[in-house]
Amino acid sequence: MRYSSKQQIVHPGVRARDLPALMELYELNYIQLRRLVPDLHAVQDHSTSRVKGTLDLHLTVRERCRYTTTLHLTYQFADNGHLFPAPDVVVRMYHDAQMAELISRGARRGRRGAEYDRFRNEYPLETKWQANRFLHKWLGYCLHHGHGFSPAREQLSEALQLIENQQALSTES
Repeated sequence: MRYSSKQQIVHPGVRARDLPALMELYELNYIQLRRLVPDLHAVQDHSTSRVKGTLDLHLTVRERCRYTTTLHLTYQFADNGHLFPAPDVVVRMYHDAQMAELISRGARRGRRGAEYDRFRNEYPLETKWQANRFLHKWLGYCLHHGHGFSPAREQLSEALQLIENQQALSTES
C-alpha cells in the first residue's frame, strides 16, 4: 500500500479510505461510544436504552479488562414471533489508545454466522473502513435519537416503566 502525503477527499468531510483515516474513524467511534455509555464501569452487564418512538437499544458488556472493554450492541426485531438482532455488532474499546473497533457484525436475518468477523478473517483496509464507517453512522443515529446507558438513566427508565404498568392495570380494572 502506497501512502501519499496529499490528503484525498472522497466526499466532503470524509477522507480517503487509507490507514490514517481508519485510525481517525476508530477514534471517532470511541468518542461516540463514550457519549453513549459515559460511565462504562458503572453500567450493568445487560442494559436496555428505551426512548419513546424508537426501538430499544440493547447493550451487553462481554468483557471488561484494564485496557479494553468489549461491547455487544443491537436492536431486537420481531418477525413471525421470533426475535432477531440487527445490526448486531460487537465492538472492542481500547481505553489506553482511546479507539473503538468493530470486531464483528452479524449476518442478515436468516443466515448463520457473522457477516464480518475480524478474529476469523483477515480483511483488506477498505472492508475494515466500510465496517467501521457503518458503526460510526449507526452510533450517531442512536445518539441523535437520544439513546444512552447510565445507571441513573436505567433507574429512571425502570421507574417510568413501573408507573406505566400500574396505570395500565388501573385502567383495566
